[in-house]
Amino acid sequence: MEVQELLKNRRSIRDYEEKEVPVETVTDIIRESCLAPSSGNGQPWQFVVINRKETMKRLSDESKKNLLSDIAQNPDSPAKKYEDILRNKEFNVFYNAPCLVYVIGPRDYRSLDVDCSLFACYFMLTAAARGLGTCWIGLGTNVRTPELMREIGIPKGCRIVAPIIIGYPKNIPEPSPRNEPKMLKIVS
Repeated sequence: MEVQELLKNRRSIRDYEEKEVPVETVTDIIRESCLAPSSGNGQPWQFVVINRKETMKRLSDESKKNLLSDIAQNPDSPAKKYEDILRNKEFNVFYNAPCLVYVIGPRDYRSLDVDCSLFACYFMLTAAARGLGTCWIGLGTNVRTPELMREIGIPKGCRIVAPIIIGYPKNIPEPSPRNEPKMLKIVS
């Protein structure tokens, strides 16, 4: 796929075929995506790949529980707009996708969010080039139980930056509207 075509056709996918993504494919996509730029070439990203639906459901339930707790403590929380869906026991923040990749890194790394976001962009585009769908699930970052973090292999001192689901899309949605770029000034 040409780069322009890929940029125009990549979508956030929330509905997947009941088909497993081979771990080798996911690791190949991760390996290729590590070509992403990072501050000072630090490459702080690390990965946890989960392709067990029961585990993903537990992670979803943990995130939902923690988000609802945050809303209860702070009614002005930005998560408030998701409160109704978070209370729905059937709702899975990972949309029952066949695979989840956590992009994580050292909690105190200065440019962690930017570096991991660049990786995530490469990951989503590389997956799309292979006919796979992805979606960055911001609601999925709220895993806090130390036992669960240990179980899935997130080391102490690290945090989740980008939970990305991946799978074979049932369909590709139409593009969402995009705003015109806000060019504040061109200095030439």
